[in-house]
Amino acid sequence: MMKRFIAIDGLDGSGKDTQARLIKEKYEKEGTVIVRSHPTSDNFFGNNSKAALEKGGKLNKIIATLCYGGDAIRSVIKYYNKADTVIFVRYTLAVSYLNKVVYVLVYKLVCFVLPVSEYFFYLDVSPEKLVERVQNRNEKEEMFENYDAFVKVRAKAENVLYNWHVIPADDSPDVIFNKIETILDDLDSKLLNES
Repeated sequence: MMKRFIAIDGLDGSGKDTQARLIKEKYEKEGTVIVRSHPTSDNFFGNNSKAALEKGGKLNKIIATLCYGGDAIRSVIKYYNKADTVIFVRYTLAVSYLNKVVYVLVYKLVCFVLPVSEYFFYLDVSPEKLVERVQNRNEKEEMFENYDAFVKVRAKAENVLYNWHVIPADDSPDVIFNKIETILDDLDSKLLNES
């Protein structure tokens, strides 16, 4: 039976994969752990979402969003309840990239349909730091990886973070993980009677 469903979300360059790895290392000592980082590269939806993100433009934004949703839903169907701890890197907050008229409504709908938990973490990084981190990576730039997009999407995300633990994440990975680990330990103690 699954003990924890954890989601790590944030903008590109926020350190989601690093924190997921550290959380995995924490919990794999006591049971099985599955990590799914979206968009994935093992299925049609994930591959097409990633390809559309790298192309840019309004049509590709829609394709990326729809394929991302299909990728996340596929992961829920395939991996939810299949380990003691299931960790999703990027989950429901991708709706922040949608049009400002619909994204809050879509978020509420997504949270009604897909599983949620108290183990949701949003890594909040300043746009300046995000630009610095993205520029230091050796990857092809995606359509939302620029200062203006970071400012816009970060502001929109703030409107749907009411059921997330918001972690200030301009710091080093170890400092960020210490913040997350404190919350994880509190949640485990409260929800699972673990100390």
